[in-house]
Amino acid sequence: MSEATIKVPTMAEMAASGQAPEVLFWVGCAGSFDERAQKVTKAFVKILHACDISFAILGQEESCTGDPAKRAGNEFLFQMQAMNNIAVLNGYEIRRIVTACPHCFNTLKNEYPALGGNYDVVHHTQFLQELIDAGRLKVEGGSFKGKRITYHDSCYLGRSNGIYEAPRSVLEKLDAELIEMKRCRSKGLCCGAGGAQMFKEAEQGTEDINVVRSEEALATGASIVAANCPFCMTMLRDGVKHYNKEHEVEVLDLAELVARANDL
Repeated sequence: MSEATIKVPTMAEMAASGQAPEVLFWVGCAGSFDERAQKVTKAFVKILHACDISFAILGQEESCTGDPAKRAGNEFLFQMQAMNNIAVLNGYEIRRIVTACPHCFNTLKNEYPALGGNYDVVHHTQFLQELIDAGRLKVEGGSFKGKRITYHDSCYLGRSNGIYEAPRSVLEKLDAELIEMKRCRSKGLCCGAGGAQMFKEAEQGTEDINVVRSEEALATGASIVAANCPFCMTMLRDGVKHYNKEHEVEVLDLAELVARANDL
């Protein structure tokens, strides 16, 4: 599917025609504005189209979930952003949300209910697994068959929400060799971007966390580092570049892996 043919309906358009989508795709700030994360957004949308999923986005009505503000300690700003989003979501009577960002996922799922926003929120790796289990998505090894892949557990998907198996089960469908890092699952190491650290200068220290984590990934001998978070992707790509391995090792989101394997 060429990018020129990708049609992404908004909730406003669907509501105007009296339609309700199967799921709302929450794109998130990174997926909307970051050039690298935009590729993940496009890959996931191509998968949704290929599986004939009825979906919509909020478009210009979507605002930041408030995660960075909350992690940085500005509870007032977080609640302002959250209440605005909840008013929009409830106005459209949204029931199910899928997002490719663990930070958005965690905030929408665990922190919006206290403010009146109650939704069935799933991360895109969980949604991909659902589609595979339901027979709506077929994944072949494609160009990844036999490749060595290592997977990085993001903090907000892993330790915060206990989601470890869904992304790994999706990777298994690629018929690749999954090599775990020494620190993985509940003992996984943060990429260094969480807690709003993504948006501030590094503090004094002897090592950068993303460089340490990237070294662990490179030590597996994998040619692909699989990620599920736009923040993690940025930090890991910078870490791989630190070791001048960017021409040998790719950092890819699971949606990109599935889309590429299916020639989407």
